Amino acid sequence: MICGRSRPVTANIEWSVELSEKETSMPTFQLEEATIKTMQDAMNSGEITSRDLTAMYLERIAQIDKSGPTLNSVLEINPDAIYIAERLDAERRQGKLRGPLHGIPILLKDNIDTADNMHTSAGTLALADSFAMEDAFLVKRLRAAGVVLLGKTNMTELANFMTTGMPNGYSSRGGQVLNPYGPGKLQPGGSSSGSGAAVAANLCAGAVGTETSGSILNPACRNGVVGIKPTLGLVSRRGIIPITYTQDTAGPMARTVQDAAILLSAMAGEDPADEATLGSGERVCLNYTDFLDKDGLRGARVGINRGYEANFTEDEKRLLSEAIVSMREAGAVIVEQTNLTHIASNSTVLLYEFKSALNRYLAGLAPNYPIRTLKDIIDFNNRHYEQTLKYGQTLLLRAQYETSGTMTEPAYIHDRLRDWRRSREEGIDRLLREHQLDALLCPGVTDAAAVSGYPSIIVPAGFRDDGMPFGIAFVGTAYSEPALLRLAYAYEQVSKRRKPPVLD
Repeated sequence: MICGRSRPVTANIEWSVELSEKETSMPTFQLEEATIKTMQDAMNSGEITSRDLTAMYLERIAQIDKSGPTLNSVLEINPDAIYIAERLDAERRQGKLRGPLHGIPILLKDNIDTADNMHTSAGTLALADSFAMEDAFLVKRLRAAGVVLLGKTNMTELANFMTTGMPNGYSSRGGQVLNPYGPGKLQPGGSSSGSGAAVAANLCAGAVGTETSGSILNPACRNGVVGIKPTLGLVSRRGIIPITYTQDTAGPMARTVQDAAILLSAMAGEDPADEATLGSGERVCLNYTDFLDKDGLRGARVGINRGYEANFTEDEKRLLSEAIVSMREAGAVIVEQTNLTHIASNSTVLLYEFKSALNRYLAGLAPNYPIRTLKDIIDFNNRHYEQTLKYGQTLLLRAQYETSGTMTEPAYIHDRLRDWRRSREEGIDRLLREHQLDALLCPGVTDAAAVSGYPSIIVPAGFRDDGMPFGIAFVGTAYSEPALLRLAYAYEQVSKRRKPPVLD
């Protein structure tokens, strides 16, 4: 019924047919490799709408993720995405723009709470029917910034803290994520594999991943995209299915440094309910794109971390050498002998924190949801072992039965304090201070930034001989995101190493 006047039934039928034909015709906007800025420019000019963008991404997901190469990177679609886009289009027509993310479709990793019609499961079947009671704090900020939440991405189950030997990108609920540069041949990295693959394959404008130890940087490296692992406390941890208190953080994944900076600007901020963020204060920047400078390498002192270079292949070493040449030609001062010991995340520390952190999260699920503790997940998996225990649950069992959940064990306390000292005062901070560095450059991924809680940004640096993308990471001290973004952006502009995957 049309408000205020009646209309013949036949006219109603004709009108609906015309609308259907209009809606099924896609605009000619070049979606592949489009940046947030080009999308905004197109929406501002009237060339496309947010609804158009959302529909185009949904169509691409249908063609590439759920058929064709079947990347399996998107776990769930937001049934409200089109409605959100239409509301934001209406705001634009009224002259109400929320900022650079207004109407931009993004994907979220499936361990990030959304209080809507999407589940939050971390890829485990035990939580497959769980609807969050409240948006994660970072999701509230993204909604306020005007994003269209397009859906949730697949991931390594429970952020790869379920068992040993589970392939990167596999979950009982979602199956196996494929790398768009070599579906079924190249591993997709983990645990934010779905986010990395979806961004690389142009299934969204950008995505949010989470990291405990390499879970943003590794899939960004393997999928040829930009990933930012922020300083712990820059982005709220509230509303994220956890592993630890001391290393977990969310961060943006995008095809360009500028797009990642735009996302980070919206995500960062103090959360009264997350103590880690309350120390950030004035160190949180309102707009991280202010620090992007194509000449940002000129005069910058960049230390080359070769502490674990022996772990890399010859073609990966070649790509590092080419990156160093590009930075030197752009005016950077390259400082050698600044090797950082490869400090791996301590499995003891993660194990002791996991039980407490996960039980705290599960206690906040909807009152009628049957899973309330880590033991409930273990028991669920045992009952449905054919679907859930393809790779076992050794880490879940160890966390449940070998730790108290109180984190009072001397081994935990000593290891946690030692790891901080080795990665911070004796590691990253010492090298930066002694050599007067703006940042350390690491080939691929180093755990030192994760253990210390310090930031790192990975940028595409080319491709290995087998077609696998490879990246270099800029690492700094706490809250040095502005300096790292300046360097990463300048390198990106002079190297231009990202190329989209060729997908049939």
